[in-house]
Amino acid sequence: MSHPRLPEWSYPVLALAGAVVLWAAFVSLLGVPPYLLPHPIEVARRLIGNPDLYLDAAVATTVKVLVGGAVGTLLGFMIGVAVGEIPPLWRAILPYLVVARVLPVVSLAPLLIIYFGVGFATGVGFVALMALFPMAISTAAGFRQTPDAALDLTRSVDASRLRVLFAVRLPYAAPDVVAGLRQSVTLAVVGAVLAEWFVSDGGLGYLILLAAESIRPDIMLASLSLVFVIGFSLYGAVGLLGARVRRRVE
Repeated sequence: MSHPRLPEWSYPVLALAGAVVLWAAFVSLLGVPPYLLPHPIEVARRLIGNPDLYLDAAVATTVKVLVGGAVGTLLGFMIGVAVGEIPPLWRAILPYLVVARVLPVVSLAPLLIIYFGVGFATGVGFVALMALFPMAISTAAGFRQTPDAALDLTRSVDASRLRVLFAVRLPYAAPDVVAGLRQSVTLAVVGAVLAEWFVSDGGLGYLILLAAESIRPDIMLASLSLVFVIGFSLYGAVGLLGARVRRRVE
């Protein structure tokens, strides 16, 4: 007798619920003082007690994630297509993309401040840099996955290069493109928080910084919980997109 399967989204939700229960039990049973680790209920009270503050900060962070992430993933996709389609670029540029991918982008924050100052545009640029490289590398790798047999078939019907790109290469590259988008989305959230530490005076990252300076773990955890919600929501949206893409490709 087969047991009914839970929907895929329920597993991370159940894991999160279990983690919160363990957190509450740890704090209650061991009597951890609130200034070290507040109870989950205290964190929830903090969120409910000042909703406008956290809502405004969450909106500011989400806007940076969406705008900077969109710019970074679009540029990364375009670079990836060019590198994947043009063999000399693959040999010449891909090693630098890989090296740039592992370099800490946070080290560029001082340069961004020197060149562009502080503010929204600098934060968006920082997020875009975080999202660009994984998208470029995954897209370039995906466009190299097209089987030779499929390319030979397009040559036999004298298909144009543009038609081959969209009708043949892109479907085969779609899983890698979605994987790159998944990485870019998560890094965009991280980038937005880091940007708000260095180049912004608003957002959840800024709240986390202020909470750390004033030793307020309740504010810090309340802000982190909203960062998690943003990241989890975007990651889930990309997962749904990936499932649709796989069904279309298959």
